[in-house]
Order: sequence, then C-alpha cells, then structure tokens
Amino acid sequence: MKPRIALSMIVRNAEADLPRCLASVTGVVDEMVVADTGSSDATCQVAAQHGARVLQIPWADDFAQARNQALAAVDADWVLVLDADEQLGPEAPVRIPELVVREDVKGYLVTIRNYVPSLQQRVWDRPAKPNDSLLETAKTYPAYVEHENVRLFRRDPEIYFVGRVHETVGRRISEIGGALPRADFCIHHFGMAASPETNARKNRFYRELGRRKVQEMPLDAQAHFELGVVEFDNFHHYEEALGCFSRACELKPSMGLSWLFAALAALCLERYAAALQFIRKAQAQGYTSPLVLETEGDAHYHLGEFAEARTFYSRALEAGPGSAFLESKHALAELRCGETEVGLRRLHWAVQAERDAAELHDRLITGLVFAGRLAEAAEAAEAKLALAEPDERSFLRAASIWAQLGDWPRARQNVAAGLERFPQSEGLQSALAEIVNSSPIPKYPRQNIVFHH
Repeated sequence: MKPRIALSMIVRNAEADLPRCLASVTGVVDEMVVADTGSSDATCQVAAQHGARVLQIPWADDFAQARNQALAAVDADWVLVLDADEQLGPEAPVRIPELVVREDVKGYLVTIRNYVPSLQQRVWDRPAKPNDSLLETAKTYPAYVEHENVRLFRRDPEIYFVGRVHETVGRRISEIGGALPRADFCIHHFGMAASPETNARKNRFYRELGRRKVQEMPLDAQAHFELGVVEFDNFHHYEEALGCFSRACELKPSMGLSWLFAALAALCLERYAAALQFIRKAQAQGYTSPLVLETEGDAHYHLGEFAEARTFYSRALEAGPGSAFLESKHALAELRCGETEVGLRRLHWAVQAERDAAELHDRLITGLVFAGRLAEAAEAAEAKLALAEPDERSFLRAASIWAQLGDWPRARQNVAAGLERFPQSEGLQSALAEIVNSSPIPKYPRQNIVFHH
C-alpha cells in the first residue's frame, strides 16, 4: 500500500501567501493540517477552501511547541512541513513519492532556496548565487541562498520538534539513529525578500526567542551560535555576538562554523590577531570554506601582512565562485604589495561589476589615493555620488580630495551638493565655512578600510 503523506503547517495572518503554498502541494499530499496561531485576517478561510483541516492553537512564543501540536493531528505515514511563504518546486510531485517508499529512512534533508534581493547576502556562511530558477514566482529575484533542513520525515512518536526557535526534528532523528539522506527536490522560500520593516520586526522577535532558548538550553552550542548570528548579522552587536560564538566554541570545539563567526566578530571589533587565532581554530577542525580563506586574508591585511593577505584572497577566489567584493580585497592587497597597475585594474573591474555598491567605490578611492593618483581619486569619489547611495561622509570625502588638489570650486560644489541632501549636517556646514575662508579641508586619510561581511 502506498504511504500516505500529510502537509503540516503553522500559520498566522498568511492569507496573501497561503494560496500559492497550498497549490504547490496539490497531488503530492493526502491530507493538510494547518494550525492557526491567532490570525486576524482570512487565513483560516483560505486554508479551509483549499481542503485543509484547520486547528486553532494558542501561541506561546515557542515554534517547536506549536509545530508539535500540528504534528499530533496528522494521520498520514509521512509528514511534509512548509511555511506559508514557501512552495514546493515543480519536480516534487515526481520525487516525493519515490522517497517515501524507502523503509530504511526516517527523514530527508531538503534543499531550501531562500530568495534574496542582493548577491551580497548570505545565510550563515553560505553566499548568494545568481538566480537561475525557472519557477515563475521566483524569476523576479536576482539571487538566492541555499540551506538544508529536515522537512520530510516519518510520522513517529519519537520524532518531534526541538527548540523554541530554529526548531528542527533533525536532532531527534539523529538521536534515535535514523538516516538523513538528501532529498532530490527543492523548497522555494520568499520570506527573506520581505520589506525592511517586516524583517526588522522578525529579527527583534527571533532575538528574544533566541535569548530564551539559550536560557532553556544553556549547554547547547547550536543555541548560542544561532543567537550570535542574530546579534552579528541583524543588529551588528559584535561584542555580544563574539560572546555567543565563544561560548559555542567552548561547548563544542569541533564546531568550525562557530570559530569562523568568532573570527568575523573579532574583525569587526578590530581585534585582528584574535581573528587570526579563531580562523586557525576553524581550519584545525577541517573547516576550509572560501569564506574561511577570505577571512584569514582580512586578518592578515589589517595586521599589515599584505603578501599573506594576497595569498589567502587568491586561494579564496580559486576555491569558490568569487565576487566583486572579494576581487576588490585582492586588488588592495596587490596594491600594497607594489602591483599598482594590476590592483587598480581589478578595482575598476569590481566597481563596473557592482556599480551601486558603495563599499566597492570606497575601495577604488582608497586604492587611487594610496597610488598617489589624487585627480583620479577625486573623479572616482564624484562617480560614487552618482552611482551609489551616498551618505554625508561621501560628499566630504570628494570635497577633501579636490581641496588637496587645490580645486576649491569643485570642493565647494561637492559640499553644496551634500548640504542639499543633508541640510542639517554639521560636518558639511563646517566644511563649507572652511572653504569660504580658504582654509584647507582635512586630507583624505590613507588608511586601511574595514571589510564588512
């Protein structure tokens, strides 16, 4: 007899996304259980119209608890878990029936494509890839980042979700000795491309749940790591993040990813020698991703060890697909090693590849100033104002370089343009007063830039 499959979901105020999600499982599942945690819109009606059995469950700030309540209502042999802002790939109706007939498997790791608005985004240490999806609803996104999670598993009383946030059944399957091979279908996730306001609200909520998870699971390295990532990526609280990563490393020294993120946090805190020690700990655990190599390059660069930095940037470029951002780091290291023309060519290429990336423009300006090409640096600084979203410091920087060249009209022009955008800027107002009085504007500093990830 063919195994039966159930869709199990928890939802809240998902009427806009739910129809697309439920339509994607048509012909795949034999039952749908949708647990509503307190919607104020038409979510429940939409679910019922699509043939789902709708449950009302109280929300207790615990994703695992809510998912387990939904799981308890399932009658089928296998469980497929989706969120409302996800949908199955078109290959799933063929692949999933082939997977659930295997008697030696408790569950499957499923690839999840998280669509993002920029190639510069990542999920943990995983970089974004150019979007090549044929799925109609995904074509508008420029990039995606992949990760894996257990989303298809047997209904078994020993298999349940663990964790107040970032909940998973994978831990339970591993604890009972179950195999977790990779599935050959994909889940498409659109939630990461939500509005900045929505993502900011989610981040605050997940941070609070993450803190409570750490209190409840103080000896769990993964819980500390997850909270550290939220503090690092979403709030830029690098000291707090470093504390979380360090604790994760203490609890599980073999967790190379925690050592990598400890290094990234140390870099942001300008503790470059410590970053180098952390990254070598990651490598000692066999963790040698392109980001590890790039991070070691960053540590060497900021320690003034430019030849070593160039070596590690080269290795990172060889190990992965590379990016304009990594190319620009490599270019600055080349400049510092005396390869002026090669470095500048790479910096110009990087800016052309990502014309609206302010950080790349800053690196080009830094490289030109270091090479003593102030006129070109001034033109590059003005180009940044036109091509990338500028802040008030960008106008000051352009004006400063023109002032060094003695071109006071151009300096004044850039300050005036900045004041049109930022009329309350005390720095720009002060610079204008200095120009009017024919006083030199402070020189553009020849300093190492800070690499942000």
